[in-house]
Amino acid sequence: MGARKESETTPAKNRTTVERTSERELVVTRTFNAPAHLVFEAWTKPELFKCWWVPKSFGLTLLSCEMDVRVGGGYRLEFGHPASEQPMAFFGRYIEVVPHSRLVWTNDEGPDGAVTTVIFEEKGGVTLVVVRDLYPSKEALDGAIASGSTGGFPEQFQHLDALLVTLQHGGAA
Repeated sequence: MGARKESETTPAKNRTTVERTSERELVVTRTFNAPAHLVFEAWTKPELFKCWWVPKSFGLTLLSCEMDVRVGGGYRLEFGHPASEQPMAFFGRYIEVVPHSRLVWTNDEGPDGAVTTVIFEEKGGVTLVVVRDLYPSKEALDGAIASGSTGGFPEQFQHLDALLVTLQHGGAA
């Protein structure tokens, strides 16, 4: 607990922090130089989400991305990896959706899935994003960390930074 890791500084000089705040919770924070409505859209529109979510260094390909972002709606992401014949699926349902402010979803692909809460706080056109993954047990979080599945946030957020710059300058994703 209390372990903290910071990523390399991005061109925007914003850092991603990843911190285990308890036996069951991992908290990731990052500031983005974009308004909350754009950052929220990047998390909720499939055509934008698939531009940044997959860390390229993991060797994964996002094969499909389905998102019905409303309370009770679901999501399903399928990934391919050259070393695996079968795609990996991640899926769950949205349990809270507050536009430009808050998203909460379940991770239902296994018994050790976390409940993820993402908070978007804008001040002066800059948005602080706080991601909280609450796991059902200490062992579940330990397993997620050991597998490396929690290590992609710094790279993912660098991709998100680049996407947000493009969107703010009127470009398409």
